[in-house]
Amino acid sequence: MNTVAKQNSERFSALKYKDFRLLWFGQLVSSAGSQMQLVAVNWQIYILTGSALALGLIGLARVIPIIIFSLIGGSIADVFNRKKVLLASQVFLAIFSGLLAITTFTHTASPLIIYLLTIVAAVAISFNTPAQQAFVPSLVKREHLANALSLNVILRQISTIAGPAVAGFLIAKFGVGSIYAFDAVSFLAVIGSLLAMRASGEVEGKTEASKVSFKAILEGLVFVKSHVMIWSTMILDFFSTFFSSASALLPIFAKDILHVGPQGLGLLYASVSLGALVAGAVIANMKTLPKQGKLLLIAVGVYAVGTILFGFSRSFLLSLFALFIIGAGDSVSTVIRNTLRQILTPDHIRGRMTSVNMIFFMGGPQLGEFEAGLLASSAGAPLSVVIGGAATLLVVALVAVYIPKLRNYEGHEELIV
Repeated sequence: MNTVAKQNSERFSALKYKDFRLLWFGQLVSSAGSQMQLVAVNWQIYILTGSALALGLIGLARVIPIIIFSLIGGSIADVFNRKKVLLASQVFLAIFSGLLAITTFTHTASPLIIYLLTIVAAVAISFNTPAQQAFVPSLVKREHLANALSLNVILRQISTIAGPAVAGFLIAKFGVGSIYAFDAVSFLAVIGSLLAMRASGEVEGKTEASKVSFKAILEGLVFVKSHVMIWSTMILDFFSTFFSSASALLPIFAKDILHVGPQGLGLLYASVSLGALVAGAVIANMKTLPKQGKLLLIAVGVYAVGTILFGFSRSFLLSLFALFIIGAGDSVSTVIRNTLRQILTPDHIRGRMTSVNMIFFMGGPQLGEFEAGLLASSAGAPLSVVIGGAATLLVVALVAVYIPKLRNYEGHEELIV
């Protein structure tokens, strides 16, 4: 029994830190609410418009503010108290979700209102995400950072299993307004966890000369550019999610192709997360990951193959399996990429590195949703998904050939420029 307890302690070592534990459980609740909201927004837009292009525009509404504001958000995360930045952004996100609920319950919601609230929420996320990702490494020791990041992947996937699955049934029974109301309340979990923490949230290594400026933003860009292991994983992340982002089209598959309705839609979203959860749990139980460069490329390749299979499928069960494969591949690649970047980046510039990465890891799928919606409106949703998966396989091949340093990265050698 003692041996089992010791093994469990090693597997979830990051959870022994109280502040990380508080943030982890707070984010679990809030993230589930946010994932429920994503399903509700996509479903509501499609019901209101019946347009694949309108679904794609949701991705555009999310990514444009991130491209504009994320670099500023990263600079702020490297200057101001990160805990206070997180508190402020969480409050604003709760307000925006509350407004979605009110407009839906009062039957005043329209595509324009949904797009506008999506845009302002994305602005808040542009400040929240760099602060949150830069804050996590200060909550655990360096040797437990990879475990903490693996647990964050598990957190995200638990929420994206439970969130969409529950959302589908709640939409069918109570309507989309109930989802927005729950999401607004769920932000209190993170706000409460931040208030209960002992961690100060101050930036380590910050000097008196540190301030938000164009020069500071440029320093972040130069830092990323000078580290091939960082920018190459960002490029791989961007193009793979740009071409293989099929999530925006799931309402079309659920309603018009697989004919499974909102309940089936929730299960389709949840299947991606189940695959990611299983893969994330496996990684969290491993002490080391061998040949991480090759494993990263294989994981993205698996993600692409799953996308192609989903595009061809007309069976609900086969579609669930394909989405499971997509989630598993994405989970493995996410853990490797995030661990590599956080270990290589000093704390005083971590927010700016994260903000640059935001443009890639959030810009890729959101622009991909717009691209998928645009292509689906002319060629059909299945063909759009298949083409995207094939393009992702091509990206993996090009990265493997032209960036040998990433391909040959073992995971234990010293990371150098």
